[in-house]
Amino acid sequence: MKRISLVINTAIAMGFGIVVLLGYFLTNVPVLILIRRTLLEWSVLLAGIAVIIGVGNLFAVHFQKISQRKPGTLYSLILLVFFIITFILVIAADAKDSVVTELQNIFLNGMMVPAEISLMALLAVTLLYSGVRMLRWRIDLKTILFLTTAVLILISTGPFTSQIPWIGQVLQVLSTGGARGLLIGVALGTLITGLRILLGADRPYGGK
Repeated sequence: MKRISLVINTAIAMGFGIVVLLGYFLTNVPVLILIRRTLLEWSVLLAGIAVIIGVGNLFAVHFQKISQRKPGTLYSLILLVFFIITFILVIAADAKDSVVTELQNIFLNGMMVPAEISLMALLAVTLLYSGVRMLRWRIDLKTILFLTTAVLILISTGPFTSQIPWIGQVLQVLSTGGARGLLIGVALGTLITGLRILLGADRPYGGK
């Protein structure tokens, strides 16, 4: 019975995947376009419901931690308070009230942006430190290129860029090439994963 269920799940996933894929290429078939649009709308709706369930679970877990006075209660309380405030501000995003607009600016420019900048700066320092430590046990071309690029990026973001303009141009080429390489890799990985699911090689919906 379990094997039959896995076969049915595989057939359904492959069938709907092929229909959606054909709907992108066969634009002169209205039925395929309608089915593709309907399936995509259902997937977006299900993804939204999954996000709501995840947020609700996050709220319930931290609320339970606060009610039971477990370690980390203060952090859970801070998270829930700012979660509620942010939720209210998002709901009132279209309001013309100057007080609401000022609160939104405070949360965005006074909290979220500095926090994101601090995290990115911490990430850059951590990567550079990890690269330096990597020299202790591994010295090859990749390590040297990584550290050289990291040092050049740190220099380019400092006050020396205006005095040495070619550094910014070189780094722009390197960063653009790296970003495009990452995007191409993500696209190829997504394509291969989709093809494996369509062919039944991978079955994330159940089974091995």
